[in-house]
Amino acid sequence: MHTGKVILVGAGPGDPELLTLKAVKAIAQADVLLVDDLVNPAILQHAPERARIVHVGKRGGCRSTSQEFIQRLMVLEAHDGHCVVRLKGGDPYLFGRGGEERAYLHQAGVTVEVVPGITSGMAAAASIGIAPTHRDHSQGVIFVTGHGKNEEAQPNWPALVASGLTLVIYMGVARCRELQRALLDAGMAATMPVAVVQSATLPTQAQLLTSLGRLPQDLLESGLGSPSIIVIGAVVFCADAFAYIGLIPQQQALG
Repeated sequence: MHTGKVILVGAGPGDPELLTLKAVKAIAQADVLLVDDLVNPAILQHAPERARIVHVGKRGGCRSTSQEFIQRLMVLEAHDGHCVVRLKGGDPYLFGRGGEERAYLHQAGVTVEVVPGITSGMAAAASIGIAPTHRDHSQGVIFVTGHGKNEEAQPNWPALVASGLTLVIYMGVARCRELQRALLDAGMAATMPVAVVQSATLPTQAQLLTSLGRLPQDLLESGLGSPSIIVIGAVVFCADAFAYIGLIPQQQALG
């Protein structure tokens, strides 16, 4: 009879102080930690000395550990009686593949627990003063990926634009020109304000405020890259130090 289990833990957006107490407790009982690239190494101080740490990075455009390998390793370690902590940046269920991992583990007869984490989309917006659901500007927020599982798995951009809700886009920097074209074609105004936040909550955080019409050009000139969050909507006007002339947002990098 196997006594091992897997805990899918959200490590938050980067700042170690944004880790939840429940996440700290889970990490402290780990025999094995499978750690994503976006997890701040400082978080590993909560792991016991006996714990074996395995880095299983998954980054677009970089050499990545296959999802199948990660899932099989979790099952193997759990069946050996170990407490396995799958440590993910942000939240396990928000573009973190936590749902498919949980299903795989259940099918293999492994006990699974999930510890939510602060997602980078909310942290990035908050870090520069944006409330995604500020009631003067938006009645809701949509979290969407700019990098689908395949070419067919793309968002319904016309429906998203028609909703009038704040869009928080993950993994969209590399495809910002295609995203811009899709949103403009769907009827979004070129003057719609946009914020891009790289490495939110970390000392290396950098950000850009611009408009949809200038997004690719300004993003290229800013030097910002991944990992970044893109926030689109009138709520961006609430960002700290946002500057605009009339209704045309002016590109501004914030220090």
